[in-house]
Amino acid sequence: MCGITGILGNADAAIASSMAYCLAHRGPDGRGGFEEELRNGSVAFGHSRLSILDLEGSYQPIHSDHGSVLIQNGEIYNYKKIRRQIKNYPWRTSGDSETVLALHNTVSGDFKPNHSDWINKLDGIWGFAIWDQARQELLLCRDPLGVKPLVRALLPDGTLIFASEVKALQEHPEFIATPDIDAIAIRLAYEYPLDMTTLFSGVTQVEPGTIEIWTLDNKGRAVLKSIQRHYKQTRVIADWDNNSGPDWLLSSLRKSVESRMLSDAPIGVVLSGGLDSSLIAALAKDTALESGGVVPECWTVASSEENPDFVAAELVANHLEMNHNTSIIEENAFWNRLPSFIYDGEDLDITVLFWQPLFQQISNSAKVALCGQGADELHGGYPRYKGLEEHSNMVSNRLSLYDFNPSRLELGDGAPWKDSNVHPTHQFKNIQETLDFELERGQLSNFQLRLGDRHGMAQGLEVRVPFLGKQHVLASNSLPEEMLISDSTEKVALRQASTLSNLPESIVGRPKLPAGTATTPDLVSSLIEELTPHAMEWSSEYGSLAPILRDQPDMAIGIRLFHSIHFTDDPNVRKSKPLMDLLDDVSPWPA
Repeated sequence: MCGITGILGNADAAIASSMAYCLAHRGPDGRGGFEEELRNGSVAFGHSRLSILDLEGSYQPIHSDHGSVLIQNGEIYNYKKIRRQIKNYPWRTSGDSETVLALHNTVSGDFKPNHSDWINKLDGIWGFAIWDQARQELLLCRDPLGVKPLVRALLPDGTLIFASEVKALQEHPEFIATPDIDAIAIRLAYEYPLDMTTLFSGVTQVEPGTIEIWTLDNKGRAVLKSIQRHYKQTRVIADWDNNSGPDWLLSSLRKSVESRMLSDAPIGVVLSGGLDSSLIAALAKDTALESGGVVPECWTVASSEENPDFVAAELVANHLEMNHNTSIIEENAFWNRLPSFIYDGEDLDITVLFWQPLFQQISNSAKVALCGQGADELHGGYPRYKGLEEHSNMVSNRLSLYDFNPSRLELGDGAPWKDSNVHPTHQFKNIQETLDFELERGQLSNFQLRLGDRHGMAQGLEVRVPFLGKQHVLASNSLPEEMLISDSTEKVALRQASTLSNLPESIVGRPKLPAGTATTPDLVSSLIEELTPHAMEWSSEYGSLAPILRDQPDMAIGIRLFHSIHFTDDPNVRKSKPLMDLLDDVSPWPA
C-alpha cells in the first residue's frame, strides 16, 4: 500500500513531492517522484511507499521499456501467475506492481486500446496512474469495488491534480477546499456519501471499476478524453442447494483469504467478535497451517472487558487457540482523538472512533490486517434490510428537511453523480436492489472501505478485505433473497456456510450489532450528551443543512469538527489542537 499523487498540465515536481509527503502515513518506507516536460505542458508524479512485497525493491515510480511510468497504491494478489504468463518481459523488480506495467505493455501498439482487456487480468485492490509517453496520455484507474481510493480535481487554469486522499490536494497552492453542500446533505440523509462525491466541492473520486484517460489540449489544459469500464456489478440468481451450497460458499471465501495472506511483512486479524471477523480469523488460521506459514495474531479493542464484542472476541480467540491482543480504549479517547480521527477519515462520522486505536495497536506488530468488511453489503447483514420501507421513510424524512433539487447535480462522464435518482423511493424496493445500490453507490466504498483505508493507512497499516475477493463476490451475487435475510436473522447463507468452519455455535448465530456504538457505547453517548446543547446552537450556522443537523446531534458535532479541520485553516496543523478549541474556532460557512 502507498500514497500516490500527480499533476498534469502546469506540473511542478516539487509540488507533487510535497503532496506525496503529506501522505507519508500511507507510505513511511520510501519516497519517489517523476517529472517530464511536454510539448504543451508537463506531468509530475509523487509516491510514498509502504513495503509489503519485495521489501528491498519495487520502489516507485516504476519505468518500462515501452515508455510508460507507473505509480500504484494497492496489491495485485495474482501477480506471480501474471509474471509467469508474460514471457520475455524485462522485469526490473520482483514485486506485484510491475505486473500492471507489463500488462499495459500488451496494448502498447494498439491504435485504440481496450484497457479493460488487460485490467481484467488483475486480481487485487488498486488505485494507479500510468503516464503513457507514446500516446501522451494519463491513465487513472481504480479497482472493481473501490477498496483503494483515488480522487482528483481540476484547478482554475485547467491543471489536473490527483491523489490517494483529499488532504494531499490541499498541498497544491492553487487548490482551495470548500464544502459540497448537496453532497453533504445526501450524506446526512443516507448516513454515507453517494457516488463519486467527496464532500469537497470540485473534488471527485475516480469511479470504482473504471479507467480514465486524460490528455492535454493545445492550451495545456487537462481534458478527460474517455472513460472505460472494466467491471460491472452483476447479480445472476441461482438455486441454493442446502447440501452443497454452504461448502461452495465457504470455499470461495477461503480462496480469498488465502490470496490475501500473501505478504513479506507480518499479518494480523481484526477480531470484533462478530460472525464476519471471526470467520476470517478461523480461515486465516486454517490457511496458515495448510501452507506451513505463521498463524496470524488477532486484535480487539473495546471500552471495557464486559463489552459484548470484547467477550465474544475472547471466546473466538480462545476457541481457535490464536494469540489475542486486547486493549481497553481510554475513557477520554473521544475528547483526545476525534480531531485526528476526522482529519484522517475525511468524513463526518464520530461514532466509529474505535478504528483508530485498533489499527494503531495492530500497526505496532504488523503491516497487514485482515478485516471482515464487505460481508454485510454482500450478504444482507444490516438490520435495516428487514424493514426497507421504514428505512426508506427515514431517509426521505431527512431529505425533506433540505431544499434538495436534483437538477443541481453534475452528471455525465467523470462527474461526481451517476444520475439524479438519489431519492430513496428509487432505491429500496427489495433486498437485491438495495444491496446493489449500497454496493455501487456508497455504503460499501464511501463508508466502510473508506474507514478501513483511511484509518488503517493513517497508521501505516494495509487493511485487506477477503469478503471482496472475486470468487466470493460472484458467489454472493448468486444467492436468492431467502438466503440473504429472513424475519428472524440476517446473512442466512453465510451462517450456514460458517457451520462448516471451526467456530463456536454461539458466534455463528450471533446477531449483527452496530460497530461504533456497540464497541464504545458509553464513550459515544457521553460525548454526544455533553455536546448536544452546543451542537443545536452550531446547527443554525449551517444554512440549508440546519434542519437535518438539528435532527442528528452526532452529525452536528461531526460537521462542526469536519468544518473546523478541513475548511478553516491548514488541516495538518489543526488536527493536533484540543477538541473544544476546534469546535469554537471555525471560518464562516458558505451561504
